[in-house]
Amino acid sequence: MYDLAIIGAGINGCSVAYEMSNAKKSVILFDMEGVASGGSGAAGAFISPKFSKSGELKELIHDAFLYSMDFYDTHFSHLLTKTPLLHIAKDEEDGKILKHYKEHTSIQLKTPSDTLLDKLTPLAKKQESISMDAGVVDAQAMCRAMCAGTKFVKEKIQSLVYDDGMWIINDAYAAKEVVLATGAYEQLIKEPYMQLRGVWGHRIDVRTTTDNPSSIHQFVSISPSKDGVLAIGATHNVHYHPQTAAQAYDIDEGRAELLEKAGRTLDLQNIEVLRDYTGLRSGSFDYMPLLGPLVLSKETLACGNIRFKVKNPDYDAYTYYPNLYMINGNGGYGFVLAPYLAKILREYIVSGQKINERLSPARFFARWAKKL
Repeated sequence: MYDLAIIGAGINGCSVAYEMSNAKKSVILFDMEGVASGGSGAAGAFISPKFSKSGELKELIHDAFLYSMDFYDTHFSHLLTKTPLLHIAKDEEDGKILKHYKEHTSIQLKTPSDTLLDKLTPLAKKQESISMDAGVVDAQAMCRAMCAGTKFVKEKIQSLVYDDGMWIINDAYAAKEVVLATGAYEQLIKEPYMQLRGVWGHRIDVRTTTDNPSSIHQFVSISPSKDGVLAIGATHNVHYHPQTAAQAYDIDEGRAELLEKAGRTLDLQNIEVLRDYTGLRSGSFDYMPLLGPLVLSKETLACGNIRFKVKNPDYDAYTYYPNLYMINGNGGYGFVLAPYLAKILREYIVSGQKINERLSPARFFARWAKKL
């Protein structure tokens, strides 16, 4: 029997595997296709903050950005490319937000080099921009490195049953505790309050004679050049879902969109598309991640002493699945948030440290139960 089973080997699952293995726990990691085979493998894996005026998501990602840059640099520096980030406003309204961010951020800002600015299109040069030290990680290699100390099993999980103090997985494996890191794909635990939105991501690696020394974000994200190759990516199709779509995703159309949007920012010359990476990223409907234990809705509703139609629900009064947790809903910030959230989850599982209620999946149960 394992101390912990993790279902889903994207950046969330691999980050938890790293944290728990280093906490001397025996860990088994499952994925039906392989490590970083979905949205994480398709990610550009840019490490950057969220550029907005205010809000709890901005503050969460700010803290995660600082933590994760240090985490990657300390533990996996060979897979981190430190590079200046140039974030350019899409339009005038976006420019106002960037200007406000620059005036109020504690992050040290940089002045973009003339060499970089000269590579931008005239329209991109006119927009408000911000520059800082940031980074890019090798998405697939990072996930593989983080779970290297874990037993990995390529297998689709069909059944998850709690029996006699342990979780039985596919009638073949046993674990004391389970973490669900399955992204936006169909959930193993069927709870009516638990709904995630899937956002389709597409990244291409291209060879070009245009040298780009920086990460550039505007309509899409463009990585720095390495040996004449750079990546262009976006979490850009909010409607396509591989499990529900009537037709397959149009790779050629996706490529064309990425190249057109990149061309609005950077004048790329002599382009040859080398590879495509596609995958589904998960997001929540309030845009905050989901981290922590899951509520047993039927059992909790049956508790006669709980009032559900209240402004400030008491999450401690709910009944939860035993030793079952979730890490999910990072949207386009997976590689920024995952190491930070995995640390918080490890502290909760190992040391009993409380998780911020704004991250708890219980918030969705509370909203759902209030409407009944």
